[in-house]
Amino acid sequence: MADLILTPNIDDADDFFADLLATHEGLEKGESDALNARLVLVLANHIGNSDVLKQALHTAALKDA
Repeated sequence: MADLILTPNIDDADDFFADLLATHEGLEKGESDALNARLVLVLANHIGNSDVLKQALHTAALKDA
């Protein structure tokens, strides 16, 4: 079973965060929410492993995550 990686694992994380913010720039709340939903689905498809995705859903649902 594959495990969800929770330690820092993004190359150039600051650059990615800046790109993420720039992608949302100028969008209204609904548009931003829709973009986030599409991004989640694209990344979930890339991951492809249902066990990892279930772990991610559980982790994201935690209040202190």
